[in-house]
Amino acid sequence: MSELIYGRRAVSEALRANRRHFFRLWVEGEGAQVSGILAEITGTAEALKIPIRFIQGGLFDRMKRENVNHQGVALETGGYPYVGFDELLRRSRRQDEPPFLLILDHLQDPQNLGALFRTAEAMGVHGVVLPDRRAASVTPAVSNASAGAVEHLSVAQIKNINRAIDELKGLGIWVVGLEKGEGSIPLVQADLNGPLALVVGSEGKGMSRLTREKCDFRVHLPMWGKVESLNAAVAGSIALYEARIGRVRAEAG
Repeated sequence: MSELIYGRRAVSEALRANRRHFFRLWVEGEGAQVSGILAEITGTAEALKIPIRFIQGGLFDRMKRENVNHQGVALETGGYPYVGFDELLRRSRRQDEPPFLLILDHLQDPQNLGALFRTAEAMGVHGVVLPDRRAASVTPAVSNASAGAVEHLSVAQIKNINRAIDELKGLGIWVVGLEKGEGSIPLVQADLNGPLALVVGSEGKGMSRLTREKCDFRVHLPMWGKVESLNAAVAGSIALYEARIGRVRAEAG
């Protein structure tokens, strides 16, 4: 089955990554009117020998009625190319770096998922682990929310997160949960420089009980204002940034 990736940045990054099967590119308007990033998109599509269709209304009017902000472009593709769990670790070995992974424990909101994918890619995460049930998956909405960053990421969709955590711990990778509560330490006091898998829980419920118990330790973000916490995407993004900064400082000596 095909799906439609929409939005200029998401479409551009999908073409740049060139990991999916592409069927055709839909562009609103006429070819002579295309300029800027749309011209770059159509140029890349031509280089990849992807059929281009310039249209008025039709598909784009239907997307507008569904409140989809398509920005005048849609790319018809095959499904997202998930990888096997083992590929995440192979990627870190190829880059000769300690593993740096993100585990998402049943996030539901595509916007949160997309935001975390965008940060994960920007911070050089080697891969992301998602459950294959009761959680958001990589859909066109998620690709759009990530500004196309997910198209460059290695994402494994697995049946059992806790079994994966056991495997990571057996390989000497520290599994750290992002959650406030008894026994949790402030993020700035945590050593996140070595082999790391950061676990971010779902909106509202946080991590499941067993996942929480399997973490080597938990960290939280201290708050100085009147709100008690940040949402999963913001908190996870800050933790990923802090982990990357810690690695940079460690490499600098």
